[in-house]
Parts: sequence; C-alpha cells; structure tokens
Amino acid sequence: MNYDTLISFAIATSALAISPGPDNIYVLIQSITNGKIYGLVTVCGLITGCIVHTTLLAFGISAIIKANDDLFFGIKVLGALYLLYLAYKVYKSDAQLDFDTETAPKKSLKSLFAQGFFMNVLNPKVTIFFLAFFPGFLFSDDLNTVIQFYVLGGIFMLVSFIIFSAIALLAGQIKTYTLNHKNAGLILKWLQIIVFIGIAVFILI
Repeated sequence: MNYDTLISFAIATSALAISPGPDNIYVLIQSITNGKIYGLVTVCGLITGCIVHTTLLAFGISAIIKANDDLFFGIKVLGALYLLYLAYKVYKSDAQLDFDTETAPKKSLKSLFAQGFFMNVLNPKVTIFFLAFFPGFLFSDDLNTVIQFYVLGGIFMLVSFIIFSAIALLAGQIKTYTLNHKNAGLILKWLQIIVFIGIAVFILI
C-alpha cells in the first residue's frame, strides 16, 4: 500500500476544495443569506451525493481494469487531458469572485439538503471529474480496486466536508476578506490552475 499516494490525494483534494467553484460558492452564499446551519446542511447534501459518483466509478472502472490494462491507461490519459482543459478554462475565466446573495432564495433545511444532493448527483461534470481524478491515485497492487475507489471516495468526502464546513462557518469573514483584498480572487484562480496541472502531470507519470 502506497501511503504517499493517499497523502498526495488528500492534499490535492484539499486544494480543490479551497479553490472557488460552484459548490463551495453555493455553500458560502447559503451561509451568508440564511445562516451557518443552512450552509452546513447544504454541505451535507453535496457530500452525500459523492457516494453515488464513487459507487458508479468503483464498479465501472474496476471492471475496465480487469478487462484491459491498455484501456485503463487510455482512460488515465484522457483524464489528464480533461484536467488540463479545466486548467485552461480557469485561466480564461474572470478572477473576480461573485457573491450574489441578493437573488438567493430562502429555503428550508430539508430543501437545501435535497438541492445540494441533487446538484451533485445530477451534474455530469462531477462524474467526469471523478473519472479523471480518481484512477491516477490507486494506491495498492494487492487491494481490490473497488475497495481502493471507496477509500479514495471516503478521503475525498471527509476532506471536502471539513473544508466546506469551515467555509460555511467562516462565510462572513471570507466574504469580508475577499472584498477587502482585491488579489484574493486572482490568487485562488491560479491555485486552481496549478492544482489541475499538477494532478494531470501526476496521473501521466
């Protein structure tokens, strides 16, 4: 078992969770608009949705690994190319962070959990991202690949839960800091680019 690979995976997941994206921005807005508990419930919905993606990935890709090593290598190459494409998209995007809380509707805790869950489960980009991200971090030649994918999924969910929860709890301070520091958006933008490129290189080598 390669623990260095698991540590690398946890670090990469942390950087991705911190980088501004639709999920953590949504959590931030819900916390600012409705309160911290609403942000935390949204986090729980989003993280629960990851179980579905992990299950689909674990059983689908594990079958491919058993069937054809070359095909699996091709999937990893395509995954690396997709991550490089995401880095390019971030590079071309605006670095300005947008906290549009005026149009965020008030919702119940139950509806926020459900929305977070379905936002994650029904987003095909999450499935594609898991497919690009996870296979390059398989960490054992002996352990069943289904178990390995669930271990990676568990780490991804735990790390994302901790960081997203911190975002929900510190939403007010985060908004104030980013509004007062104009370079914050630019720094986070380049963090995303570096992380995507770094993961792509890691998968390829």
